Amino acid sequence: MAPAAIVPEIVDVIQPKQDKLGLPAPTKARLEKADIDLSKGYPDVFAVRDYDRPFVDAGSRADPAKKSLLSAAKEVIHLTTHIGTEIARLQLKDLTDQQRDELALLVAERSVVFFRNQDLSPQKQLELGHYYGEVEVHPQVPCVPGLPGTTVIWPQLAASEKPTDFRNPIIDGKYAVYRSAHTYLDREDPTAGPKFIERSHPLVRTHPATGWKALYVNRAMTDRIVGLDKGESDAILQYLCQVYEGNVDIQCRFKWTPGTSALWDNRITMHNASYDYEGLQPRHGTRVTSLAEKPFFDHNAPTRRQALGIAGAEE
Repeated sequence: MAPAAIVPEIVDVIQPKQDKLGLPAPTKARLEKADIDLSKGYPDVFAVRDYDRPFVDAGSRADPAKKSLLSAAKEVIHLTTHIGTEIARLQLKDLTDQQRDELALLVAERSVVFFRNQDLSPQKQLELGHYYGEVEVHPQVPCVPGLPGTTVIWPQLAASEKPTDFRNPIIDGKYAVYRSAHTYLDREDPTAGPKFIERSHPLVRTHPATGWKALYVNRAMTDRIVGLDKGESDAILQYLCQVYEGNVDIQCRFKWTPGTSALWDNRITMHNASYDYEGLQPRHGTRVTSLAEKPFFDHNAPTRRQALGIAGAEE
């Protein structure tokens, strides 16, 4: 279960009408414009990935000043002090390789970067994903026809299926067991039923582009801390999840508009779509996930606060 790095996603949220197959009108128009054959619906089911691969983070090649990317933007808006940036009037499909590398570094530093009013076809979205790493082809999530790795975000489709103190850590060097979000069928023994996939990774990982340490934990996938009994593990994980979920200074909320794209670093963030569109219009989008390195921990790596010299960082 390799981690995701930069995740280019585009979501259409204003859909006044739907076609006879249930697709929101802007989604249908976007896919037809890109010559996507929708006659057979969304295909799914591929083999479960189980191999190692080399990886070089695009951000590690970037100019730290990010001059090529930032100078091309009409405006650069930091949405909060610590997380979230919006790049105005720049098309993802037109980025040069140098700008793509600088965008990767910006995503690593700011965690999530937004682009509005994008004219980004699923093909170009997938191309961008391939630039940042091997694209994940999800074993059992539908994809855009002809574009394996461009998965579909469509709750209506899913509904038809079965239903710490980081300046003085107590957790550096610890490992945890991470469980896949989905269950998978073993094609060698399909009668055994679907099962979760488990892997052991550092609870604090080091980012290869920034060299910073980051907490690598979430409620959905972090099952237990290796070497601790269940009570200790549950208590610590509960606290660590509250660090993410309860501190508004490291959170960013973004309002979607048609044609919006978001790129985020799944190694250092958690994301959630608020179900606040009930009774208005359905949510539909496409996502491309580029695979990154196997998680590792460097004891000499600084925290983000230490690296940026932010007040409160340990000496």
